[in-house]
Amino acid sequence: MKTPPKIYSIELCGLDGYLVQIEADKRRNLPAFVIVGLPDPAVKEARERVHSAIKNSGFPFPRGKTIVNLAPADLKKAGPRYDLPIAIGIIALFDVIPTEELENTIIIGELALDGSVRPINGILSTVEFAKKKGFKKIIVPAKNAGEAALISDIAIIPVRTLKEAIQHLSGELCPIPPTRSIVADRCQIEVDMANIKGQAQAKRALEIAAAGGHNLLFNGAPGAGKTLMAKALPGILPTMTEEEMLEVTKIYSICGLLPGSQPLITKRPFRSIHQTASAVSIVGGGNMPMPGEISLAHRGVLFMDEIAEFPKVVLEVLRQPMENQIITISRARGSLTYPAQFILIAAMNPCPCGYLNSEKTDKICTCSAYQIQNYQKRLSGPLLDRIDIHLNISPVKHDELTNDTKAESSEVIQKRIQKAADIQKRRLQHTVYTKNGEMDSEWTKKYCVPNIEGLQLLKCAIQEMGLSARGYYRILKLARTIADLEEKENIETAHIAEALQYRNKTT
Repeated sequence: MKTPPKIYSIELCGLDGYLVQIEADKRRNLPAFVIVGLPDPAVKEARERVHSAIKNSGFPFPRGKTIVNLAPADLKKAGPRYDLPIAIGIIALFDVIPTEELENTIIIGELALDGSVRPINGILSTVEFAKKKGFKKIIVPAKNAGEAALISDIAIIPVRTLKEAIQHLSGELCPIPPTRSIVADRCQIEVDMANIKGQAQAKRALEIAAAGGHNLLFNGAPGAGKTLMAKALPGILPTMTEEEMLEVTKIYSICGLLPGSQPLITKRPFRSIHQTASAVSIVGGGNMPMPGEISLAHRGVLFMDEIAEFPKVVLEVLRQPMENQIITISRARGSLTYPAQFILIAAMNPCPCGYLNSEKTDKICTCSAYQIQNYQKRLSGPLLDRIDIHLNISPVKHDELTNDTKAESSEVIQKRIQKAADIQKRRLQHTVYTKNGEMDSEWTKKYCVPNIEGLQLLKCAIQEMGLSARGYYRILKLARTIADLEEKENIETAHIAEALQYRNKTT
């Protein structure tokens, strides 16, 4: 008896891949088409798509019972990505494809009823896994070819139809490989720092946050410019490396958020979330857990305006990913881990009405002491402890607002930040970190050693400000970034003093 041909495809669970072996067999029974191997409803529906696609492409379909097995049988198979390999497995029963062509080839794609191949999500992670497993070729939908080509050293065969895929496998067509192009575009500046009037200290804080990957909280009255300054941050962030681009692109590919004309994310993400967002939408989840906003902000910025208005349960779920830079989503079907390495920029008012201690004589706070206390307590101590820079800001004065003097542009500031970022990369090249803000306590002790006067100042601050151990290490990392911006090898007393200015006295 002839052995059924084996077709190889890949299942994705989060960003991780699993090899799936597809076997098709035919029997002399009553006509039937069965798919086994723990398929979800989308895979079960492939029967109708595959049957029509094969017929409409001019290929024969077995007359008796056709059985398709997806192995391993204990791995849940989800989505329409198995349409093309299932169809090829069935056509291979008629000996039109050399068996050796199937051994080193991954096949993936969704089929339309007319036999055309539609794009799928998660192609970048799929191709990367195929390369890791030693496969030489991968057949992908033509619309996914640009994204697939981002992975080198594996042959990409883009196909538009089922017939094309068969012709490639049988040697009738020679594939035209897509071009691989990774170019870091300079992001378009939405808000230039030169156009922000006054707020010198706030702009300095943004510069430090961008250079070292530090979290930042702006506390100030309405109209102080908190949102405007947060929107200016993407324009001064360091340029993304190729590795960072691929990391972010994989996440957006899984979610189906890649623009059709842009196979690679080259600009750091800026995700602004509203107070009505649920905890699941922020950290990720669902029946098949998908990335949330914190993962979509990976290697970029997560902006939470009016952070005190968010439900407490939503704010508390941020604590673990802010510390560990990953998020693990646990469901009944298992656990998935997504990266969540972002800069948190938060903004809030000092009280419910927003005008506590306002310098504007026509704006007087109408909140009671009880309301103010409850409002400020919405941000827990552990959450505040994970924010490196706390800054109270006031609205810009009239003389600064009407002054025509131009401040430093985002382009000039970004060049200074890029130098500091490069210094950090060289220093941390033998670790898993790239920025000062990411370091754990062990590496902080090694690379963030202040001078004797600075250490003495820090000891006094621990007593006066009631710093926690986490707060202590965060001040050291902040001082390290300030020193890097000045291109100083050692952390000096002035760097420690400036870092202490940005720390909340209760954390």
